[in-house]
Amino acid sequence: METTVARKRLEEMRDEADRTIAILQGERPGPVAGAGYPQDSADAGSMLSESDRTEAILHSARSQRDEVLAALARIDDNSYGQCIDCGNEIPEGRLEARPEAARCVACQAKWAKRRR
Repeated sequence: METTVARKRLEEMRDEADRTIAILQGERPGPVAGAGYPQDSADAGSMLSESDRTEAILHSARSQRDEVLAALARIDDNSYGQCIDCGNEIPEGRLEARPEAARCVACQAKWAKRRR
């Protein structure tokens, strides 16, 4: 993938992640003076579940943003499109599908397996 096209797509992805993070941070309830816990335990569980879900989505959005920023840095240092593990070229199709990809498919599979 041509780096100018990749940069544009990555910048759009970064901007979208920034918007998502801002929205999610705005939805996270902060402490409210005088506010107590809900009287009904089901309401309390529902609030906790929603908070956990929001936190998980926020974590995912931040991780995605970090991957995009790393890809933009690789464009800047002329290493974009090279696997960060083995140094081989990342296939064009993979970069078109996931412009933030840092690893070739084989190295990504090994990396994912180690993380389990």
